[in-house]
Amino acid sequence: MTVGVLENEVDENTSLEKLRDALVNKSGEVKLADRFRALFYLKSIGAEFAEKPEDAYKAIVYIAECFKDESELLKHEVAYVLGQTKNLQAAPVLRDVLINTNQQCMVRHEAAEALGALGDDDSLELLEKYFADETELVEIRQTCELAIERIKWENSKSAATENLQTSLYESIDPAPPMPLDAKNAEKISVLQETLNDQAKPLFERYRAMFRLRDIGTDAAALALASGFSDSSALFKHEIAYVFGQMCNPVTVPSLIKILGDKSEAAMVRHEAAEALGSIATDEVLPILKGYLNDEDTVVRDSAIVALDMYEYENSNEIEYAGI
Repeated sequence: MTVGVLENEVDENTSLEKLRDALVNKSGEVKLADRFRALFYLKSIGAEFAEKPEDAYKAIVYIAECFKDESELLKHEVAYVLGQTKNLQAAPVLRDVLINTNQQCMVRHEAAEALGALGDDDSLELLEKYFADETELVEIRQTCELAIERIKWENSKSAATENLQTSLYESIDPAPPMPLDAKNAEKISVLQETLNDQAKPLFERYRAMFRLRDIGTDAAALALASGFSDSSALFKHEIAYVFGQMCNPVTVPSLIKILGDKSEAAMVRHEAAEALGSIATDEVLPILKGYLNDEDTVVRDSAIVALDMYEYENSNEIEYAGI
């Protein structure tokens, strides 16, 4: 990983204000990769709302300042991070982003998903409004559908009683994996069929997706790759995100294909780029460098971040950005 000034100077005593200044690029000279690092440091502080409530609140406020930025990629990551903190103080900010049609689709979608990750009951009415609005972008409607079901599930008896595999991943996902005691929960062919059955509820298909992720074998990964034939950009971007978590080299060919397909939505190609950065096999480096001048800004920025991730994965650093 390219170690910038931020990485050299940040430790447990670094002020929140310094992290904010790096995140919002106050000097105008902070590299995009270092802005992401600052974001992840602030995320970890924002999640400590029980232990350090004042610092956690300040971290949420400082993270939210970035929604004024021009970078679609950074703002979408900001929305994702706010949901991952589980800090409900982020909910009003995320609701404002969702309703702001001046924000890009990818940013608004991530805000809706983050509300689901927070499990915020107070957001249900708003999410249901946007899900029902047939004039709204399909990516927004589908995300609201998932967020509604995620919130309902988290506040249901099922969340407390379902037998879920202990995940290798710390992310709060748009849907929980299929429970271990569900019928066919171990059968990859049946899970793949559910994954790709567009007649089934989207939430159920996502549950199959995350069950395949948690099974984690090559066969499960290849079953997930079949989802790239879906018509939904939202669905395909989630599969690419999952591949970035799994870091299984067997997924590299499908990710390279998706990244190179300029007919795909930017939200899909961007996740493919970042997944390749996480997998970080030798063949990935020249591929990612080839997209540093892509005509799509989100893809170009994602290539920058992915190369930073690639360098990290091939370094001796213990953890990325202090998470």
